[in-house]
Amino acid sequence: MQSEAHSQRVLDTAVKRGATYADVRFGSTHDQHIEVRNGVINSLSDAESAGFSVRVLVDGAWGFASSADITEAELDRIASQAVDVARASAKTDGRPISLVPVPAYKDSYKTPREIDPDSISLNERVSLLLEAERELRAVKGVTVARAWLDVWRTQKYFANTEGSAIEQEILQCGSAIHALAVGEHDVQDRCFPGTSGLYQTGGWEIVRKANLRENARRIGEEAVALLNADQCPSGTMDVILSGDQVSLQIHESIGHALELDRVLGWEANFSGTSFATLDKLGSFRYGSEHVNVVIDMTCPLALATHGYDDEGVKATPVYLIRDGILVGYMAGRDTAGVANVPLSGCVRAEYWGRLPMIRIGNVNLEPGSVPAEHLFDDVKQGVYMESNRSWSIDDKRLNFQFGCQIGYEIKNGKKGRLLKNPTYAGMTPAFWRSCDAIGDAASWVAWGTPNCGKGEPLQTARSCQGAAPARFRNVSVGVGYGG
Repeated sequence: MQSEAHSQRVLDTAVKRGATYADVRFGSTHDQHIEVRNGVINSLSDAESAGFSVRVLVDGAWGFASSADITEAELDRIASQAVDVARASAKTDGRPISLVPVPAYKDSYKTPREIDPDSISLNERVSLLLEAERELRAVKGVTVARAWLDVWRTQKYFANTEGSAIEQEILQCGSAIHALAVGEHDVQDRCFPGTSGLYQTGGWEIVRKANLRENARRIGEEAVALLNADQCPSGTMDVILSGDQVSLQIHESIGHALELDRVLGWEANFSGTSFATLDKLGSFRYGSEHVNVVIDMTCPLALATHGYDDEGVKATPVYLIRDGILVGYMAGRDTAGVANVPLSGCVRAEYWGRLPMIRIGNVNLEPGSVPAEHLFDDVKQGVYMESNRSWSIDDKRLNFQFGCQIGYEIKNGKKGRLLKNPTYAGMTPAFWRSCDAIGDAASWVAWGTPNCGKGEPLQTARSCQGAAPARFRNVSVGVGYGG
């Protein structure tokens, strides 16, 4: 990583040019993606990048610039350019930016890991995927079989004019398998683990515990069986969602809705604004008393876990929903003061060359006390749904419809016949208020989302929505199939 002298040069240049605040981020990334499909390596990418960026405040406006050329002349040029951008931005109408005070930190952080991925050969990585994919294709009727994995290693150095100097190494890994079955007039698919794989912070142990090979045959069989399964019924009934589906429900109807820049109308790209406006803070019933949601950037294994965010804020757990009541938002230093909410350390950039923004971090639904198998006990008529297949939600994060890969009928407390094309729909507050039971800690998983998009230009972020299976009463089921 870069020296303290390089950082100080950038900060000094920015201040001399008129910045009232400045920070600099040096970073390097090493990303590897491997995918096999129907017995061959379909893609293999191994990419590295390095560079730095400068963010400044001038006359109450942000300025930003970045470069991959780390020379003394370029350090000066980029710092000056960021100041010029801020000065030009300050000429537009708008509320002046002010930053919530935070302590200065001189610290370092490194993702805990059991097995460094660098100790695993490329041959071993590819072999694992080929073996898992071969198990999928061993099932008669599987048309397309895929297996993939990702390893992301990010090194960062952050410094600002307030005295912070923070070095971090973040390691994230994930993997998945996918089976596609094509029938005479139907196509069905299954992914494992969960909707898009098991993605967490840590080392190669994350890939190993996904147990791709051990579950591949079952996943292939389920994809084929769905071709001849009964159609999911339509009507109003109870629904039990798998933990990974609850995770996506959190992401779309809580995570994006509680990003404070959306709430304030400062950001609307890709995911719209939010119905959860400031007048609701502290009093609005977002869900039932069982619903407790916390953004916790310190959560072990969770995909967004780090020591500090990209504006030097220390990772700190903050409740967003407590006992069903809206009590917080995900905020940055420039927005927290507007809503008078605490900081959690959730402002992040995709990499060193992008402007940091509020991102869904580890937005976790706390587990309940019901063993997952007992969620079915008092359901007379309902559907169990697992793993997302499609989703749609309006630009206020209010009205939604989700489709899942696989379903099972529930009758008199028992999981019964296989169902295909299960769907459900609702309005965010009514849906979460209908939650009357959440699985216990034994069924809770830190489900990671590796590809959340936001911003213009687009930035992809890695988030987590930890969840256990959960039960919802009187839900609209079978939307799009006559329901």
